[in-house]
Amino acid sequence: MIDVILMQRVEKLGQMGDTVKVKPGYARNFLLPSGRAIRATESNLKRFESERAQLEAQNLKRREEAERVAERMEGLQIVLIRSAGESGALYGSVSGRDIADATKDAGLTITRDQVILEQPIKTLGLTTVRVALHPEVSIPVIVNVARSPEEAEKQARGEDLRAEQEAEEASLEAELAAELSELGAARE
Repeated sequence: MIDVILMQRVEKLGQMGDTVKVKPGYARNFLLPSGRAIRATESNLKRFESERAQLEAQNLKRREEAERVAERMEGLQIVLIRSAGESGALYGSVSGRDIADATKDAGLTITRDQVILEQPIKTLGLTTVRVALHPEVSIPVIVNVARSPEEAEKQARGEDLRAEQEAEEASLEAELAAELSELGAARE
């Protein structure tokens, strides 16, 4: 384990300025290259303390900017059209990149790293994902995955597409059974 000083808030690790122990690989491969932390040496600690006010001001500015973007994203619903099987299972899945690209169409710019998917989206329907605009600001966004724009509108209104589809199939089966029984009666 090595000691690092956090340069910004890192989820599940600590706040800006905290000195924490992390595994060497995590520090070397993620925290240090992304600028989220620096090694906890005497000189780095002194440098951090002298720059702390400036870093906090920058962090506050970034947070305010993220809050403005969050206000614009409030209530955002992203519609993604994908092909899927009869059961509603997608051929493939929806990734963070797909969601980030769809927000560009809405006039907002987020990166795929900011989209937090608890698990991949592999079925049709409405799913809520979290977009982390800043370590302290995140917003829920509704992703509507459908086969067509018409289906997406129905899902957005809350209509149950499966029940509608099953009712349609049942009526077609009833018509087919009636026609078959008529054909059977006509032959006799």
